[in-house]
Amino acid sequence: MPTQKIHQFLVANVLLLGSLVFLPVHAQDAKELNLYSARHYQTDEALYGEFTKKTGIKINRIEADDNALAERLKSEGANSPADVILMVDAARLWRAQIDGFFKPIQSKYLESRIPANLRSKPEPNGSTWFGFSTRARLVVYNKAKVNPQDVDTYEKLAEPINKGKVCTRSGAHPYMLSLIGAMIERRGEAATEEWAKDMVANMARPPRGGDTDQIKAVASGECGVALTNSYYLVRLLRSTKPEDQTVVSKIGFIWPNQKTSGAHINIAGGGVAKNAPHSAAAIQFLEYLASDSAQEYFANGNNEWPAVKTVKIENEGLKMLGPFKAENISVASIGKNQIAAQRILDRVAYK
Repeated sequence: MPTQKIHQFLVANVLLLGSLVFLPVHAQDAKELNLYSARHYQTDEALYGEFTKKTGIKINRIEADDNALAERLKSEGANSPADVILMVDAARLWRAQIDGFFKPIQSKYLESRIPANLRSKPEPNGSTWFGFSTRARLVVYNKAKVNPQDVDTYEKLAEPINKGKVCTRSGAHPYMLSLIGAMIERRGEAATEEWAKDMVANMARPPRGGDTDQIKAVASGECGVALTNSYYLVRLLRSTKPEDQTVVSKIGFIWPNQKTSGAHINIAGGGVAKNAPHSAAAIQFLEYLASDSAQEYFANGNNEWPAVKTVKIENEGLKMLGPFKAENISVASIGKNQIAAQRILDRVAYK
């Protein structure tokens, strides 16, 4: 072979080999899954380990808070290696959907297992995200200072009798945005804004800290009443630490709005990333999260209620909370209302 042709042959094959290095793995051949997760719970290790054991698919995880994940996905764009995105809170899932991070999928299994009000509103090509676990927004109160009948609804927290008693975390936090989004859905913007304004007037101190901080502030007497997500309370109820049991002994908890709309419910959930290189594995993973065994991990490991109603709960902490009436509102609508919720908070200076 002439020298020039040998050179051309070598160049062509080097280029071919180089291009093959960067070819994406075909979804059907995937033995790995790239998971972008805002969940940071140790119990999820067993959850993911079981999936790998059952399928042979290795999970590569990127863990960060929701905002950091969103920024990463924006910067990666169409080149993102993400296959599945998991987020906490309906407001965050809705924002991720609006930002174009998910793609619709069709799965009869997911649609049969996850209630319609716990997933995105369907599009022509399917649903974009699904809730896999739920948590409720409870009222906790100081048993020595507060009459439980004065705080048994979200609305009563804003009444004059509770002036100087109320503590919450920041109004800008998604937990509060989702609660207010649900109130907008139930009561309209005008009534919700009046409630938010009266809540600010009733504050014992400026909003700060997380949900566990609110519970401890109620126990110490700094606050008379506060809001918390259920799994924070269950952690304290299940704790064997003496200091946690001291906190528990000083507080009571209430399922709000049991005679009306029911307690506010939120979700943790996820969907398939828009440019997922391993789409088949991604759908398989989401379907696994809706299985009985995975749903039991959410309940027994992280004190969340399963999204699948038929799954049996063995968590004694959740059982201690007792039965309750839950709000029956589409979480997709709650997410949609977060922009209006933030405007209300800004207008009433709910920091």
